Amino acid sequence: MASSDLAIVAEGLRKKYGDKAALDGVDLKVPRGAVCGLLGPNGAGKTTIVRILATLQRFDEGRAEVAGFDVVGQAAQVKYRIGLVGQNPAVDEILGGRQNLVMFGKLYRLGAHAARRRADELLEQFGLAEVGDKAVNTYSGGMRRRLDLAAGMILAPAVLFLDEPTVGLDPRGRNEVWQAVRELARQGTTVLLTTQYLDEADQLADQISVLDAGRVIAEDAPEQLKARIGGGRIDLVVHDSAELGRAASTVEGVVGGTAELDEDNRKVSVRLTDRASSLPEVIRALDAAGVTTEDIGLRRPTLDEVFLQLTGRRPESADAADASKKSERPKKGKKAKNKAGQETETATAVAQEVNA
Repeated sequence: MASSDLAIVAEGLRKKYGDKAALDGVDLKVPRGAVCGLLGPNGAGKTTIVRILATLQRFDEGRAEVAGFDVVGQAAQVKYRIGLVGQNPAVDEILGGRQNLVMFGKLYRLGAHAARRRADELLEQFGLAEVGDKAVNTYSGGMRRRLDLAAGMILAPAVLFLDEPTVGLDPRGRNEVWQAVRELARQGTTVLLTTQYLDEADQLADQISVLDAGRVIAEDAPEQLKARIGGGRIDLVVHDSAELGRAASTVEGVVGGTAELDEDNRKVSVRLTDRASSLPEVIRALDAAGVTTEDIGLRRPTLDEVFLQLTGRRPESADAADASKKSERPKKGKKAKNKAGQETETATAVAQEVNA
């Protein structure tokens, strides 16, 4: 792929904090208009990559370009072409949604009229026009994050960085953010998304890069990553736990491999190599063996299984990820605060640096 077709290029990025290597030779290429998901456990280097690409942090070795500009030598040009939505809210809870966006517009050096016009456009685009004059502290979690996305889109950036955009949101809020991201991608914005929610990456990403210990250990489209671990699994639930052994040996005899047993849930699970033909054969064999099943089905591989195979551990639960993110946040007083006393995030930092 020609370099002109790439929105993000990173080669050999290295970054240390003391003796700890946060990044240990990261290579990353994201085509223009694509959504790239960065997956990895806490400490894998996801946020460090975002901060480097957004010109908020220097690296020790390597090179990086965003929207065709070097993030070090041409940082000012990069800043005018990116948006950034961080883990913590960047908006002022006391101000209304429209007031927040006008404020961001002025930080980006838009005139008063242009800032108001852009705020109205974004409120409409993100489905917030009807609540634009209401205080943000009356918004739901999903509405606040959509307003955060809108703030990151003030300059209609070519590249948008989303760092754990749905941490702490309920399912409805997550779906609202997902829909907003899909629409941005449809309009041609390149999105780099860091997340610990594998279903989020599966829903949104055109390509996925899996990080572990500061390195990219796998990179491909979601379906191709899943295909690496086989054709799927047959899961079945027997009527009586006494039939587990017979069910397992029957399925193994048809598809090969080793069955995994879950005695508490009376479940047998076997990985397949041939998804097309195995299920009917298994059903006939179980019937012939006199095994009564309450449920049986063919399940595709999941990104959770890919993650487990690549890293040797399962991804954190949503609750654990949320708690970990809270524990990582700097103590109050380390960042500038908005009028509601909350810590502002990196979108504000980018706007202020553009204005400098």
